[in-house]
Amino acid sequence: MGRIDDIILFAITMCVIELDRSQVCGSLNCPNWLDGRSKPTRPPSRSAEASTPKCSSDTHERLRRTSGGTPFQVNGIFPSLAVMTDSGPVRSESGIGALMPWADRLYMVSYLTAPGGGSGAGLYMMYDSFEMFKMVDHNSTFANRLLHRQTNQLIIGAWVIDMEGNIKNFTQLLHVRVAATAEHLTSPESMVYMLGMDGPLWECDVTSLLCTQLFDLVKELNIPVSEGEEPQFKAAHTMNGRLVVASNTFDLNDFKGLLHGGRLAEWKGPGNSWTIISDTAFVEVTGRRNLGQVIYALGWDYRSVILKVYDGTETEYNYWQTYRLPKASHAFDHLWQTEWPRIREVETERYLMDMHGMFYELSPLGWAGSTWGIRPISQHLRVIPDFTSFRGFLVLGGNQVSSIYDNNVVTGQSQSGLWFGKTDDLWSFGKPQGWGAVWRQDSVSTGDVSDPYLMTGFDKKVVHIAQHDATGQVLLKVQVDFTGAAGRRGVEQWMTLISLDLHGAETPYRYYVFPDGYSAHWVRILVDSCSCSVSQTSCNITAYFTYT
Repeated sequence: MGRIDDIILFAITMCVIELDRSQVCGSLNCPNWLDGRSKPTRPPSRSAEASTPKCSSDTHERLRRTSGGTPFQVNGIFPSLAVMTDSGPVRSESGIGALMPWADRLYMVSYLTAPGGGSGAGLYMMYDSFEMFKMVDHNSTFANRLLHRQTNQLIIGAWVIDMEGNIKNFTQLLHVRVAATAEHLTSPESMVYMLGMDGPLWECDVTSLLCTQLFDLVKELNIPVSEGEEPQFKAAHTMNGRLVVASNTFDLNDFKGLLHGGRLAEWKGPGNSWTIISDTAFVEVTGRRNLGQVIYALGWDYRSVILKVYDGTETEYNYWQTYRLPKASHAFDHLWQTEWPRIREVETERYLMDMHGMFYELSPLGWAGSTWGIRPISQHLRVIPDFTSFRGFLVLGGNQVSSIYDNNVVTGQSQSGLWFGKTDDLWSFGKPQGWGAVWRQDSVSTGDVSDPYLMTGFDKKVVHIAQHDATGQVLLKVQVDFTGAAGRRGVEQWMTLISLDLHGAETPYRYYVFPDGYSAHWVRILVDSCSCSVSQTSCNITAYFTYT
């Protein structure tokens, strides 16, 4: 339908709704909120519902059809389901930090930029009738969600919700920024880890609701805050005997290579020290308990998007592997811009991955050290802090317009909405395109190979290669992994597609356009030989892929 048709349909629908209210509930003893005269801030409890006068089943059916069951929407957007924070006196943010289907309802929590930095955020609950209720007001920042399977409770934000919809809270966490919740390494039946965005790591008892701080991860992971780096932890996940955490610090100093504030790190429990896996920005870490026990972690640097993979099944592959993916946008490069890109199941036993403005399909499998089950789906402009499935819909959260302390002076009230659609609707979003480097003014030596860079699923492809030394020569080989399983030692190998030579001042730049229709799963660069002016054994090289 066109825009005008939608507006006409909306006007007709509103007339029908008002007519039905007057005809159906005007002469019956209906609850006020069904009659449209008032709306509760939270739904009645089940016991309260039993004693509340109700309309007949026929009345309920008519109301469901004309209002609750079919609210006004345009292209999957339901204006009545948007969340907003207050217009003042402090103007902040209104992101949707976490979405979780639970006990026949959809729960979600919105967030401010920082605790006390504004007002009007909340914990929300939605029925399948698309009626949404604000259960709790808060003025903090939450993006965590986890099913505590041992006690059958949902943990979202600072709240614990049982299967009957009863809500309790971790009082100590009501006014701090909580980024993630993860299973406990030694007492999973009663405890969880709660990761604060500013670096505290707590363990919390899900019964007593008491929390104890275990670490200040800013100190444990040597984040250089005294030099201006801002910690911003985003994700945590427990698997394969380790707790893995991610912080997405990345700003101008990181881009210039002056400082390195981001972290991907792991801890194997009491008696062990923290290990830093990477010192650039990471935003997500997750994995399934079965199907290979693969841990995936998402991050980026000034070269490209980074996908770290840990295969938990076979001992010879129990190490972190690094893959690189294109950036579909540079509008996610600063630590404040990313929100919470996620890897999450929206169809059973397969992941949807969102990173730097691109959706990907990702398999949870990683057999024999190989990562092949990844392909791009589409580009998008929407900022999506979380997504999930509910009642057959793919539901995308948002962080759509924010003032953030009046840095954006053309926004008077921060607000975000939900998008409802089918998973396969994502194929109709923007064509997969992107760019990124495996080396960017990096020193390389003979025999060095780059990280694998994703190739499959893109249309037009070119690689740009530059030698930044004044003199000297380097010979590079462009190699491909066309099965996606070249990580299997001694079984499948990387194959050389073409060799490119560069000669300092004479031919410091070469490019190669991949033929139309040509693709492989991964591509990498091998240094066959190099001898340059600064060093007889290394050269300064950029290898940059552009996909359109």
